Amino acid sequence: MDSIIQLKNINKIYGRRVKTQVLNNINLSIDKGSLNAIIGESGSGKTSLLNIIGMLDKPTSGQVEMEGKRIDKMSRRSLASIRNREIGFVFQFHYLLPEFNALENVLMPHSIRNLFSGRKTREKAKELLELVGLPAVKHNKVYDLSGGEQQRVAIARALMNNPKIILADEPTGNLDSHCSEVIYNIFRDINKNFGTTFIIITHDERIAKKTDRIIEIKDGVI
Repeated sequence: MDSIIQLKNINKIYGRRVKTQVLNNINLSIDKGSLNAIIGESGSGKTSLLNIIGMLDKPTSGQVEMEGKRIDKMSRRSLASIRNREIGFVFQFHYLLPEFNALENVLMPHSIRNLFSGRKTREKAKELLELVGLPAVKHNKVYDLSGGEQQRVAIARALMNNPKIILADEPTGNLDSHCSEVIYNIFRDINKNFGTTFIIITHDERIAKKTDRIIEIKDGVI
């Protein structure tokens, strides 16, 4: 299977006067269309690894490639464009905008690139809310949604620009076991139906065991 992300000899060091190395010579290949879990204790380097994969941060040394193209040396503007087009993010805290309703939040990635959203775009956003089981709440404000509903809106938002990769950082961390199972099933359905690659940081062993691959990181080493 072809890889979509490759990390080569990745090191990440924070600090200038007092240096802390959080990633140590990481080599990792992620297959297209796979569903992956990253596990490890707090402080092990999981989020730093995900941030480098998602181009939210750059490695101190090493190479990051996406579909065979090196991206770690690109400009901030180029990286921002790739993130918007190719990568969807789902975090433990959904980061929805409370002044907007569910549908408007789903439209947000499109709105970043386009000032106006046409009928087709709005229909797509509605379809994504249906995909995550929320067609009835599209006009509800964020504060009128439950935690599980807010996370499902965040998933629909992450899908708005048809990303090749979804990166999820503890997406079920604030949810009960039932809602966690719902979120996992949505991820798996998207993975199967659209071939979207998933990389999920999780402390939930039940979720990790259901993925295609578990990547364990300890003290900055896989």
